[in-house]
Amino acid sequence: MSTGASSRSADSRYAAIKKRVYQIVDVTEDDATGLRTFDAFDIFIAILIVLNVLASIVGTMASVENRAGRGLYIFEVVSVAIFSLEYILRVWSCTARPEYGAPILGRLRFIFSGALVVDLLAILPFYAGLAVPSAAFADLRFIRALRLFRILRFLKLGRYSSSFRTLGAVLRAKKDQLMVSALAMLALLVLASALLFYAENEAQPEMFASIPAAMWWVATTVTTLGCEMAPITPVGKLLGVIVALLGIGLFALPAGILGSGFVEAARETRHEAACPHCGRKIEPHT
Repeated sequence: MSTGASSRSADSRYAAIKKRVYQIVDVTEDDATGLRTFDAFDIFIAILIVLNVLASIVGTMASVENRAGRGLYIFEVVSVAIFSLEYILRVWSCTARPEYGAPILGRLRFIFSGALVVDLLAILPFYAGLAVPSAAFADLRFIRALRLFRILRFLKLGRYSSSFRTLGAVLRAKKDQLMVSALAMLALLVLASALLFYAENEAQPEMFASIPAAMWWVATTVTTLGCEMAPITPVGKLLGVIVALLGIGLFALPAGILGSGFVEAARETRHEAACPHCGRKIEPHT
């Protein structure tokens, strides 16, 4: 066998191994049905994610930490090792997909995709804790912050759930409308806070000491949380009524946008449904 043929054979085996690794570590979709298929590895990772989230939650209980703290730490080390290996294998094998075929640029695009960013955030707090000098751990707030970030591993479940995928699709489809509603709420917050500050500052210099202080009252009012602060001047009370009425509509706007997005997504899914056996499109009943 010539050197060129041997090299091509080795490249072919390498590409086949990479493709197989990618099929194992990444959730794929059936070409005929468009449905996500799960193998034993996917189920194992999903269960491990759930167990990690539960361990992070119960680890905040002093009684559990005192009795099983070492066991929880060992479990976390093993879990992070598995998640890290999964991350490395996904980055290495992603070039099996045509859109990420370029060895360097393709992998960079894959690394900065949403799913890989979530995977990195899930393991990064552990390595950050190892990198920080031990003296920094004297501050208990730092330790609690790292434990809080472990909950981000729950986001890894998004790869295994069509519901999470639908949510992401709706957010992308409605991003312009959501941005407009967010800007409208921000404008209401800033304008109402400024007007309330000038209306109430002289009568209540301690409560409405600044525009940021007034923002707290506006935010708690439009979200119906309530607080001890309240306008007492006629102008301030009038502004309070206006803020409350406008806040109801503006803060309900994003919910309406997301609701319409989910309705549209459900309608599209119904139209695109396929038979899991033959792959033919299933026409919706009218």
